[in-house]
Amino acid sequence: MKLKQILLTSAVGFGLSASIAAADAHGTTITIATVNNGDMIRMQGLTEDFNAKHPGINVEWVTLEENVLRQNLTTDISTGGGAYDVMTIGTYEVPIWANNGWLVSLNEGMADDYNKDDLLPAIAGGLTVDGELYASPFYGESSMVMYRTDLMEKAGLEMPDAPTWTFIREAAAAMTDRANDINGICARGKAGWGENGAFLTAMSNSFGARWFDEDWNAQFDSPEWADTLSFYLDMMNESGPAGAANNGFNENLTLFQQGKCGMWIDATVAASFVTGADSTVADKVGFALAPDNGLGKRGNWLWAWSLAIPSSSEKQDAAKTFISWATGPAYAELVAGNEGWANVPPGTRTSLYENADYLAAAPFAKMTLESILAADPTNPTVKPVPYTGVQFVAIPEFAGIANQVGQQFSDALAGNQTAEQALANAQELTTEEMEAAGY
Repeated sequence: MKLKQILLTSAVGFGLSASIAAADAHGTTITIATVNNGDMIRMQGLTEDFNAKHPGINVEWVTLEENVLRQNLTTDISTGGGAYDVMTIGTYEVPIWANNGWLVSLNEGMADDYNKDDLLPAIAGGLTVDGELYASPFYGESSMVMYRTDLMEKAGLEMPDAPTWTFIREAAAAMTDRANDINGICARGKAGWGENGAFLTAMSNSFGARWFDEDWNAQFDSPEWADTLSFYLDMMNESGPAGAANNGFNENLTLFQQGKCGMWIDATVAASFVTGADSTVADKVGFALAPDNGLGKRGNWLWAWSLAIPSSSEKQDAAKTFISWATGPAYAELVAGNEGWANVPPGTRTSLYENADYLAAAPFAKMTLESILAADPTNPTVKPVPYTGVQFVAIPEFAGIANQVGQQFSDALAGNQTAEQALANAQELTTEEMEAAGY
C-alpha cells in the first residue's frame, strides 16, 4: 500500500479529529494525537488490523503538523484538558512531563508480548524516569547524510563513511546544477525548536558550540556559534534550494524524492522513504554519518517519536492496549507483510537489528544503528554543559526559547537579517527568558 493511497484527514484546530474507525456505542473510543509524517500515516493505514484484534476499542485520530502538534499537546496536558488518550511525543517532553506527574507509567499493563527488555537502551533510556518507562518508542532516530550516488560520481567525488563539514560543503557546490533544478544540499530551514532548531543545535555541537555554559549563561555570542551559523548560511545560499527558510523535514523529503537534492542531512528514519516506491531516485541513494569538524563530536542527534498516555485520560487500559499493538514486536511483522521489511519503523528494538530479513532489505540499517549509538545526550558537545540532550536542552523553558531562536535563524536564511543580527537577537532573548525563569 503506497502512502499516497492512504486516506488522511488532517485536523488543524485544537480538539478536532478525523475518525478512522466507525463509532461503536457499546465500545470504548480512544483519541490519538500524532504527527503527519510517513510512518505515522502508515500506522493509520494499518488500523484495521488493530480493530480486528480489539473490536471493543475504536480509534479516532488527530493528525497535525509537527509544530502545531507540540503546541496543542503541551496546552492540553499542562491544563489537564483530557482531549487525548494517546499522545505522540518526543524524547524532550517525556522526562519533563513525567516528573510533573502528567504521564502514565507503562511498566505495568502492557500486552504479554510487548517485551520491554527488547527496547534499545539508547532509546528507552531517554523515555525512562526512576526506572519507569513513560512512553513507548514508535521509532527511534539519529541523523545522517543521505546522498545521490550518481551525482556524487558525476562530480568526481567519493563520499566517506564519516565526512567532514568541509567535504559536505565542497561536494554540495560540485553537485549543484541550477539549470536542472538540482540543489547540492537540502537541510532544515523552517523555524521551530524541532525543525531548524534541531538541525542547527546538533550541527553546532560539532563546531564546539553550546547553548549554555556551566552557569546557564547563553552562548550565542561565542565564536563557535558564529562559525556554525555563518557556515550553514553560506552553504545553503551557495547550494541549497530556493525558499529553504520554509523547508522542514517533510518539504525536504519531497525535494529529495523528486531528485532535486544532491545531499540531505536529516533524520535516519527518512531512509526508507528516499529508497521507497515514492522516490524517483530510490536506486541511487547512499548513506554516511552526520558530518564533524575534527573536534570529537558529530552533528547528529538522538530522538524517538513515542506514544504516551496522559494522566488525564479516563481510558488508560484501552490506551495501553493500542500502544502495545503499535510499538510491540508484532507490528514490525505487520508492516513487513504489507509493505516490506525496509519500511518497518526503525531504531527501537534490538531484535530488529538481529533480524536477517530486515538487514538484507534495509541498506541503511547499519548506518542508522551506528548513528543512534554515536549520540551522547549526557555529553553532547565539546565543552562541558549543565544540561542533557543532543539537539535540545532538557529544561521546560527550552521549547519556547528555541522556537524564538529558530525564527531568528530562519529569518537570516531568508535574507531578512545577517548572521550577526540573528545571533545577537538569540543571545538577548535567551538571556532574558532564562533570567525570568530564575536561572
